[in-house]
Amino acid sequence: MHPFRKAVESRDLDAVAALLADDVVFTSPVTFKPYPGKAITAAILRGVLRVFEDFTYIREIANPDGRDHAFVFTATIAGKQIQGCDFLHFDDDGKIDEFTVMVRPLSAAQALAEAMGAQFEQIAREAAEQ
Repeated sequence: MHPFRKAVESRDLDAVAALLADDVVFTSPVTFKPYPGKAITAAILRGVLRVFEDFTYIREIANPDGRDHAFVFTATIAGKQIQGCDFLHFDDDGKIDEFTVMVRPLSAAQALAEAMGAQFEQIAREAAEQ
């Protein structure tokens, strides 16, 4: 099992943060503008784990050189089943430098946007404290 998947599934948020490059760029499924930086990315991931219920990775796909991974997941948010994928790129040091999330269906993406919007003040505070 990939260390990122193991860290997320065990909810070891310190281990997740340790896998992020300082210059990581997080691309959200519900906002247009990417979020650059380790502090904001780690805070967003903590927020996501607070709002997702029953989060489980169901598939892991990797290219042969190990620099690109796709982690397919399912979860529940506000009573809606969500299916998504975390697309990760790893730099030369094995740190995540690109983190893109895609989700479906639209109703679940909308529920995610609403739930994360409610988390954003806390996310911003956590990122500023880093």
